[in-house]
Amino acid sequence: MSTAYLYGMPSIRSILFIQTAFIGDAILASAMWEAWHQAYPHDQIDVCVRKGNESLFIDHPFIRHVHIWDKGGGIVRYNRLIALAKNLRSLNYDVAVTPHRHASSGLLSRFSRAPKRMGFGSHPLHWLFTKVVAHEFREDWHEVDRNHQLIREEVGFERSVMPRLYPKNSGPKTPSGVFGVMAPASQWFTKQWPENKWIALCDSLEETETIVLLGGKQDAEILSMIQQGTRHPNVMTFSDLALSESLALMSQAAWVVTNDSGPMHMASALNIPTVAIFCSTSPKFGFGPLSSKNVVIEAKVNLPCKPCGLHGHKACPERHFNCAQRIEVSAVSEALRGLA
Repeated sequence: MSTAYLYGMPSIRSILFIQTAFIGDAILASAMWEAWHQAYPHDQIDVCVRKGNESLFIDHPFIRHVHIWDKGGGIVRYNRLIALAKNLRSLNYDVAVTPHRHASSGLLSRFSRAPKRMGFGSHPLHWLFTKVVAHEFREDWHEVDRNHQLIREEVGFERSVMPRLYPKNSGPKTPSGVFGVMAPASQWFTKQWPENKWIALCDSLEETETIVLLGGKQDAEILSMIQQGTRHPNVMTFSDLALSESLALMSQAAWVVTNDSGPMHMASALNIPTVAIFCSTSPKFGFGPLSSKNVVIEAKVNLPCKPCGLHGHKACPERHFNCAQRIEVSAVSEALRGLA
């Protein structure tokens, strides 16, 4: 690691991190700017994320500015992409780093005109980067380890650091006493443990425990079905919170049970004890939980069709969905008790 000095003082560089993929990807990318800030606390760090994820990083203690790309609106979004690129170009970045492997992120990096532009060799526009790193799937690597290879030489850390989020002090009123969070929804059907399993899990917990069912507006129906289906007397649902409010709520939880989805990565960045349920996907891809206390639950039967994809599907390709149906409620409840 080296630091440039000007007139005896550390030089202050302007650094841009671009990750405009989904919420989990943005959270895991935070490990990179945590590492950079540790190495170069004087540098000014900006991030670029997709619209909807920005509230995770606004009021961040060392992020200067959050750029937002609104991907909605069909072809009109490319007008917004051009406007964003022009804005980035005007800010004179010294370094641009993108772990995102879509063409848009490469274009944003290039148009930033940063002298140093780092990205993966599997990026479709990899020739636009000044430093290209191989994107490797290693059995002992998490996604944060893959991303760290982009900046490893720059920061001087051989190992990655943990992703981290900084919830606001203000948030929704939390339940009194100890409570846990269940995040039962996913945008991918094959990543989502079935509703009847979540109902049975609620039923299996002590009545003195408070359960918070957490999700977005699009998850209101499944949360309501679980709350109405369980006989547990202390179940609350939150589906109308802003992302920052969900983060603040989760930060107060004693535990989190979640699918392989965004809330799992939120729990990792908050270091909340986590039970992570993997249906069609596998933690071997490098997207498992990172909390210091965590348990991964998968079906205990041999399924030659699992994993059937990196991101899941809208329906089970084999139509039996055994990767979810064969996960026993008792295995999840026992894992949860073991976190205490």
